[in-house]
Amino acid sequence: MTKFISLFSGLLFGLGMAVSGMVDPHKVIAFLDVAGNWDPSLAFVMGGALMVFIPGYQFLIKKRTAPIAGAKFSLSVNKHIDRKLLTGAGFFGLGWGLAGICPGPVVSSLGVGNGQAWLFLVAMLLGMLAANKAQKA
Repeated sequence: MTKFISLFSGLLFGLGMAVSGMVDPHKVIAFLDVAGNWDPSLAFVMGGALMVFIPGYQFLIKKRTAPIAGAKFSLSVNKHIDRKLLTGAGFFGLGWGLAGICPGPVVSSLGVGNGQAWLFLVAMLLGMLAANKAQKA
């Protein structure tokens, strides 16, 4: 049952990304271009998502002492902002700003026929491999 819920949640997320336009790189770049030809429409998408999430969080999630599909929550014990975090955030922001694609909606972007998303996906996976190798070195 947990796998079905995960699959359904992922499909719903992907559909929401596609319907809202968050998988369109041109729309995302226009949203990020606040000093130029700014398109605020994705702010309304994010605001609508928060209007759904916040009450759900307050009434359904916040009270939980254990996750639905596990024995305990897995929270990071690292509370420090370090060089690895800043480097990763920098690369994430750089990639998002240049490509207009975020790792979350990239699979949805493939589903709506964005061929450039394949290039992004391959580059993202190679970046993940390189980061893992650099951490182990």
